[in-house]
Amino acid sequence: MKKYMANVHMSRITMVLLPAILFMMVMMGWGFGLLTNIEEEPYISEEDNLIVVGVSQLGSESGWRTANTESVQKAFTKQNGYFLIFNNARQKQENQIKAIRNFIAQRVDYIVLAPVVESGWETVLQEAKDAGIPVIMMDRSVDVADQSLYTALVGTDSVEEGRKAGRWLEEYLAKKGKSDEDINIVVLKGTEGASAQIGRTVGFSVVAGEHDNWNILEQEYADFTIYKGKEVMSEFLEKYDDIDVVVSQNDDMTFGAIEAIRESGKTVGVNGEITIISFDAVHDALEMVAEGTINVDIECNPHQGEYISDVIRLLESGQEVEKRYYVEEDIFTMENVTQDIINGRDY
Repeated sequence: MKKYMANVHMSRITMVLLPAILFMMVMMGWGFGLLTNIEEEPYISEEDNLIVVGVSQLGSESGWRTANTESVQKAFTKQNGYFLIFNNARQKQENQIKAIRNFIAQRVDYIVLAPVVESGWETVLQEAKDAGIPVIMMDRSVDVADQSLYTALVGTDSVEEGRKAGRWLEEYLAKKGKSDEDINIVVLKGTEGASAQIGRTVGFSVVAGEHDNWNILEQEYADFTIYKGKEVMSEFLEKYDDIDVVVSQNDDMTFGAIEAIRESGKTVGVNGEITIISFDAVHDALEMVAEGTINVDIECNPHQGEYISDVIRLLESGQEVEKRYYVEEDIFTMENVTQDIINGRDY
């Protein structure tokens, strides 16, 4: 349906003649397309029958997020009938709001949003709704009173991921004969306000609440990054000398936490002093699962682009879509992770 106007490359001679050229083009009705700022509001033509999709990605904070972005870029190609306008918000909600408003101004057909936090979206989503542009949530959800402000969510069930971590710990302690022992737990949480952080916290807390002997010593935000994961874990180790379990809400924080634990002189994993529960199941983390450094990794599947494309195709054909679509996910331990699984990871 629509696409960007191609970039205009000019020789030195053309630059000299630019004022005259611009005047002629304005007189002929073409000037608007040339004068538009391509980064902010590119001119979109009707030449090709392409579905224009504006994607606001929250950032590139991890290998998982990079894979999530790549799945979108692979799904929304011209060969597949799409024209993709992509924006990296660099972990700032204000950048995402600006991007969405630019998408609206560019008259895209669909907006895909991976929100950095859950709250604060009502106004801009209402603007998209008023413009008649369906909004599809990717990976994370938003907290809005009016659920009609977005069409569908394609992502992961973060609450269920948290529950899976809790149920695994139940079974693990039972096998070790430690079901009745006091278990001291610290939790490295992700970005404050992010739905993945909220969901995983809630899911694990529900299971932990069923066990009076599970003591959650402290929970702290570590922003889903290696650096912050190490920093927060170092603080935990200074405060507590009796940590039994670390629940880290993504692999990047886990990498930092393990580094901090080892530097403190303690050991981790299957044969270590501290049990490690992680989330995402990226390639490097699965290597550590296979060698017994990470006890369990709850998968969070980043390959969501194709699912979103399927939703858009349904909408294009006038069909009803469900409000939520969850991607398939697994649980990996030393017992079931294989080299084929590890080698097959592209993130």
